[in-house]
Amino acid sequence: MKGTISISNFGRPIDMTQIDEAIDTLNGLDAWMQWGVGALATALTIIVIRFLMRKVILDFVKVTKFDWDDQLYRPVSTRMYIFILLAGIQATMTWVLGESDNLNTSTESLFQAAYILLSTSLTSVGLKVMVPVVMDRFTNPGTVTVSGSNSLIVFLLRAVVWFGGAYLALSEVGIELLGLLASLAVFSLIIGLAMQQTLGNIVNSFMLALDQPFEVGDRIEVDGEIGSVVSVGILSTKVLTNEENLVVIPNNNLVNSTVINHARGGSDGVGRRISLVLDIGVEYDEDISHVKYTVLQLMRECPYIIDLPEPRVLLNELGDFAKVFRMYGWVEDYSDEFVAKDWLLKNIDERFAKEGIGIPFPTAIEITASDKSTYNKQRKATNVRAARLKMIKEDKALLRERAAAKDEIEEVNERLKDPELDRKERTALEESLRELNRVLSMFEAGDN
Repeated sequence: MKGTISISNFGRPIDMTQIDEAIDTLNGLDAWMQWGVGALATALTIIVIRFLMRKVILDFVKVTKFDWDDQLYRPVSTRMYIFILLAGIQATMTWVLGESDNLNTSTESLFQAAYILLSTSLTSVGLKVMVPVVMDRFTNPGTVTVSGSNSLIVFLLRAVVWFGGAYLALSEVGIELLGLLASLAVFSLIIGLAMQQTLGNIVNSFMLALDQPFEVGDRIEVDGEIGSVVSVGILSTKVLTNEENLVVIPNNNLVNSTVINHARGGSDGVGRRISLVLDIGVEYDEDISHVKYTVLQLMRECPYIIDLPEPRVLLNELGDFAKVFRMYGWVEDYSDEFVAKDWLLKNIDERFAKEGIGIPFPTAIEITASDKSTYNKQRKATNVRAARLKMIKEDKALLRERAAAKDEIEEVNERLKDPELDRKERTALEESLRELNRVLSMFEAGDN
């Protein structure tokens, strides 16, 4: 039939003539009625889109295992509703007033600027949510990291997006942003020179956020000051020492200083672990194996020292009046460091008294020893012989582990030379190499 288009719609053809008549009827309505029709159409569109978002998109978002889509749902849907509202208002104005109307012409640039700002806002939110996800995807999970990473990268990217969006939006309404910035250049230069030190602290605070050598709660050491990080501000970083003194360190000084982070223990990414090193001196007539075995057993019994890496006891120095042994261990949480030291020193004192191991007084001259009748010499001799036999086994096991670690390091280094290794396998080998070097460093700790 001429003038109609027939398509399957429940078996009934659509007559285009009827549609044209309906459009002519709407065009013939009074202006206030046309405004009402436009508002109703806009509201219905928002309701339909909201229904689809809730019933389809939101249900899909809830069943996914990702968090980023949950974070994006609300800002994306909100901006979509605002976009539909603005588009409905503009379309209604064009329909009622006509494209050539002065009001419609003068507000067109405002609508374009609003669309640009909406798009900019949506892009900014997308960067805020997605950049950390993408960066974490390419971050080696075996390395030591801190929470809240990539904040400076996100800030810079969002700043660039907002600058570009503001430039385009202002250009739509006839404001030249670059010219405005150029007029402020001299004023900005004067302010910059006057606030050079302050601006330096602010810039360095962003550098700290980018490099992230520590986070709030970490125990750090800067220029001899040791304490826990309380806050990282724009101008300074505040550290609370063990004596409950609040030390305020300007970020300029912090960036230019060597920072020791005691909360980043080990190359395997254990965030709060800390090494515990203690020296203990004994009299020169004490047997080395007896002392090493006694102290090693105490370290293994200590509830604060972890099993891996294994604790070690090494003869570190032959001093003026004592044989000095050094204990190496790892504490699970650095907040337990002083409690672990207290436990070890207390139990060493008690065990040494039980085993008959003497701790000398500091002296530079020979003092005739008194009769040591406070313990059974025969019992001590028996303990010494038993300790020697056990330490022989310990030392042999240590040498075997050390040799095995060195052989495995050489093997891993050879495998890393293979140019055909894929990225995942190379990352795993590099992590294995760091772990082996860490184990070997525990064996060789007493060599330094």
